[in-house]
Amino acid sequence: MMTWIKKLLVLALCLWAVNVFAVSIAELEQHAKQGDAMAQAKLGAMYLLGWQGFEQNNEKAAGWIEKAAKQGLVDAEVLMGALYDRGLGVMADRNKATQWYKKAAAHGHQTSQAILGLNKAAKGSVQFSYQAMRLNAARSIPREYAKRFLMKK
Repeated sequence: MMTWIKKLLVLALCLWAVNVFAVSIAELEQHAKQGDAMAQAKLGAMYLLGWQGFEQNNEKAAGWIEKAAKQGLVDAEVLMGALYDRGLGVMADRNKATQWYKKAAAHGHQTSQAILGLNKAAKGSVQFSYQAMRLNAARSIPREYAKRFLMKK
């Protein structure tokens, strides 16, 4: 059984953690509004995943991630490509998806290059379907890249 002092300490620790988290979110939102591309990507990721009390909202996610992508954040460019391929938070548009993948590929992003068929994977007798790869990538990239953004400092 916990003594009242232990209960009080646990309560104080919980309140401190909630306050620190709230301050961190407020700071993140402020940085995102001021144009910090990584903060924008993280905020978008939080909306995309419905992370830590954020209600999942694909439209808000796409809006923040697009702001980061327009500033040249390569992983955000790739993520925008996947969002357009799947129609998550934006109207599905293969041409816009391709444009975003091309931007990332121009920065040397290997997955984008593979999605666009710009690598040398299909040589000789190897059968490779770029369409299938693009479809699989569009399915996995949103969650994977959103988690990456949340792990970055």
